[in-house]
Amino acid sequence: MSTLDLRGLTPAPVTPFTRDGAVDYDAIQRLGSWLGSVDGVKGLVVLGHAGEGTFLTQDEQVRVIAAFKDSVDGRLPIIAGITGEGTAVSVEEARRAVDAGASAGLVYPSHGWLRFGYQDGAPQDRYKAIHEESGLPLILFQYPDATKATYNLDTQLEIADQPGVFATKNGVRNMRRWDREIPVLRRENPDLQILSCHDEYLLHTIFDVDGLLVGYGGLAPEPLVELIAAGKAKDYPAARAIHDRLLPVTANVYHRASHMEGTVALKEGLVARGILEHATVRSPLLPLAEGAGAEIAAALQSAELTSVVAHA
Repeated sequence: MSTLDLRGLTPAPVTPFTRDGAVDYDAIQRLGSWLGSVDGVKGLVVLGHAGEGTFLTQDEQVRVIAAFKDSVDGRLPIIAGITGEGTAVSVEEARRAVDAGASAGLVYPSHGWLRFGYQDGAPQDRYKAIHEESGLPLILFQYPDATKATYNLDTQLEIADQPGVFATKNGVRNMRRWDREIPVLRRENPDLQILSCHDEYLLHTIFDVDGLLVGYGGLAPEPLVELIAAGKAKDYPAARAIHDRLLPVTANVYHRASHMEGTVALKEGLVARGILEHATVRSPLLPLAEGAGAEIAAALQSAELTSVVAHA
């Protein structure tokens, strides 16, 4: 298996829509081209939470993967979110992703586990089947500790040791678990690429990881590349300065009543940065309250994240 190198920033971009709710492929071209032009971006993860992937039809999912691949001229790997509920369903989803040009898959837990939990061994079986039947290299996705779909340490270690699993996107959002489990994952599987997806806890996690796989990277890639460099250099003052500069943006995007509102806020931010023309989302997401767009734009301005040249 050829292992992808995601040791850096891997944004998880939004999926733009037209005002009438269709996927906006012209906007995907602008967004993907811009992100792909930022030095330090190692790939793009599409069809995730920020990308409203589960709100798309199968045909739209395939076309979105291909559109983002075209937007970067094939220079960066496109990683597809694999979100199907059943294992057989997710295998078919992974096969479609391969056909569309995906280089790897980010495997979501079966979403019934969010409420009911999982049987021992079931997550391992899910990863094994997807890799063996699609050939996709896979990223282990660790869900928040507050859910029943979060994997205990033994489960994480067993998945990480399986053929085809080359990285973990850890979003446990429990710093006690992070501090105890990440060193063990690193020790037991030194080749595993450890990527934080703690958009709202970047400072705490940046010194332990190989990179970031975050929706935030689809809005503010430039300072996040700097933050990764500071973390790898163990330069706390530099990392703290970047964190503090970004804090108004972080608060306006991720410190909301629901983390899902962050997707809407990311789109409002991309309007302020000149990449999107509007922040249309697909139900069950809703627009933010009146005035939120201006607040997000002001936060971006305070962080010196101004309009960028919209790529053709």
